[in-house]
Amino acid sequence: MDQPTVGILHPGSMGAAVAACAATNAAEVLWCETGRSTASTERAARFGLAPVASLTELLDRSDIVISLCPPAAAEGLARDVAGHHFAGLYVEANAISPERTKRIAALLESDATVVDGGVVGSPPVGGKTPTLYLSGPDDATVSIEALFADTAVRTAALGAEVGKASALKLSYASFQKTSRVLVALAVGMAREHGVDQELIEVASRRTDSYLSEPQYVAKAAARAWRWGPELEEAADTLAAAGLPPEMLRAAASTLARWNDAKDDSSLTLADALDRLAQP
Repeated sequence: MDQPTVGILHPGSMGAAVAACAATNAAEVLWCETGRSTASTERAARFGLAPVASLTELLDRSDIVISLCPPAAAEGLARDVAGHHFAGLYVEANAISPERTKRIAALLESDATVVDGGVVGSPPVGGKTPTLYLSGPDDATVSIEALFADTAVRTAALGAEVGKASALKLSYASFQKTSRVLVALAVGMAREHGVDQELIEVASRRTDSYLSEPQYVAKAAARAWRWGPELEEAADTLAAAGLPPEMLRAAASTLARWNDAKDDSSLTLADALDRLAQP
């Protein structure tokens, strides 16, 4: 596929940055501005995405559509796309369970080709280089690899089975995000007893410990609104595998205490811990 037109669905901080990388090898990258917030409009403009007035126009003009949205919206968005009989390549790149990814693939497969995608890492800005893991038909994954060639988004193919990329994404998220929640709880408990600085000093002797990076707690709080649903998806995936999901559900419940701090970049460690202590 030589310089395809790409449509990005609901470009948040990750989606917009990934779409901007795709623009390197695409003829154009489109997004639908109808019903989106001022922040989304400003973000899309900053990343050079071309606005269209409707989802129908986006789908009619796009060869490849990338879905990167909050987990709860993934299936509804896919149903909307299926209703328009989109016949191109659909990249389901949301942090959802393999089971939901397979349902979405079944929903779209009569018209579109579906590739399962999982982004591991931070948005590709400021030197960050996340990896987009892919699973699905070989020719389709090759097209996505070509789309991101020589960009800050690395790609890695995991085979033809849809669901593998989603499983890898959630497996990593279950460790990484739950570990950050545990840091917040440990530092919060230590602070209550006036030994938080001593705790951090102990942890700093081990450079591979998240506990030595308590300043990240504020970032975790600002991202909790989307991390929590990811961990719920991961918990569902554990349960489906016959593994205990309670730890991840508890982490998601803890993250919910930060939901009102959505994307607040001014949050401090003290602010985040204060909010965590309020039921």
